[in-house]
Amino acid sequence: MSISHAPPQKPSSDISGSSDTSDTSDTSETTDAVDPAASVASSGAALELEPIVPSSTRRARVPRWLRRTSGPLLLLALWQLLSTTGVLTPDVLAPPGTIARVARDLFADGSLATAMGVSLQRVALGLLFGVVVGVGLALVSGLFRVGEDLVDASVQMLRTVPFVGLIPLFIIWFGIGEAPKIAIITLGVSFPLYLNVYAGIRGVDSQLVEAGESLGLSRWGLVRHVVLPGALPGAMTGLRYSLGIAWLALVFAEQINADAGIGFLMVQARDFLRTDVIVVCLIVYAFLGLLADFVVRTLERLLLQWRPTFTGR
Repeated sequence: MSISHAPPQKPSSDISGSSDTSDTSDTSETTDAVDPAASVASSGAALELEPIVPSSTRRARVPRWLRRTSGPLLLLALWQLLSTTGVLTPDVLAPPGTIARVARDLFADGSLATAMGVSLQRVALGLLFGVVVGVGLALVSGLFRVGEDLVDASVQMLRTVPFVGLIPLFIIWFGIGEAPKIAIITLGVSFPLYLNVYAGIRGVDSQLVEAGESLGLSRWGLVRHVVLPGALPGAMTGLRYSLGIAWLALVFAEQINADAGIGFLMVQARDFLRTDVIVVCLIVYAFLGLLADFVVRTLERLLLQWRPTFTGR
């Protein structure tokens, strides 16, 4: 008789039961983990994601150019209606049809084109000198504390004086030629540029200046790469203001013994009670001012591409 020394084995039922239990628990955990995906896959449904478009970015049904022109067209229609019904007589304000005919005649004989050329030359010279004076004083006053102490008080005092009130002095100083006309435009242009450029320089974030200094930029490097770009938005705003004041100053300047220009045509029309010619000259002033503002806004978009701005909703 032989005796076996092999160790006793567990019952097969226990082993199979324990393995079944562990397999069942593992399977249940795996099933619970992938249950959502499995359910979607088993159902065969496909999820379709639709982009959410904010209501503020949806395209309007009416084109923007039509909305922008609707105001002037309604005003023109109201003007024509009042002229047709007799509420506005030709002595008070000529109807739009008459003004269009007079403008065509003035362009045909070349008088209006010549006047526009003379007025544009005066505005260009006055604007050039005004930009040099205004921006130069703003740089001296904004970049240097000593310059601020010497310049800012005097400029703030002079800007409160109406530049139109200085016309008699300009006539005495410069005569009755082109010099006083350009001096008036220069004076009117300088102050808005000075204020906006000065505010732009002093409005630059000091943390940007400290960051530039920590990067090793010199004083000229800070001015070139930090201060001037930071002041550029204010400078462009000041330029837009200055252009509006330049045309306003031109109206007063061309009253000083002018023998050419749009103001000269207006003086002649006033003497002969020609309201149609006066309105034509005013429309030309407005058109030239709008064209100059468009040029500045285009330049602003080109120079300030780095600055994201709110464009309205």
